[in-house]
Amino acid sequence: MIILQIIGILCGLVGLVFFLGAAVGMVRFPDFYTRMHAAGKGDTLSTMLMLAGFGLVTMEDFSLGSWLLLIKIMAVVLFIYLTSPTSSHALMRAAFEDDEMPLTEKDLKKSRRKAKETK
Repeated sequence: MIILQIIGILCGLVGLVFFLGAAVGMVRFPDFYTRMHAAGKGDTLSTMLMLAGFGLVTMEDFSLGSWLLLIKIMAVVLFIYLTSPTSSHALMRAAFEDDEMPLTEKDLKKSRRKAKETK
């Protein structure tokens, strides 16, 4: 049982690291599509890891109540696994249909030049 709690805590900490990476990606990436990629992938994985870790930590004993709680948490994890990438894809497709084009290398060089000029 102590092993499950240690694994659960490690899953939670790894989930927090992925969440931090997604947050940094949202701030640092240059355009909508790369930001959505960071948000979609990072938030999905981090939420799944944190919830799975929470489910393992709550397994104090192997009673029916503990198993039911773990099954409910894993159902939420499955729901997030299915819906988060789908919603990210729908948002990116809507942006593409509204003529929001991804940045090219030429656009990135131009924005870097403007940033240097404003300093």
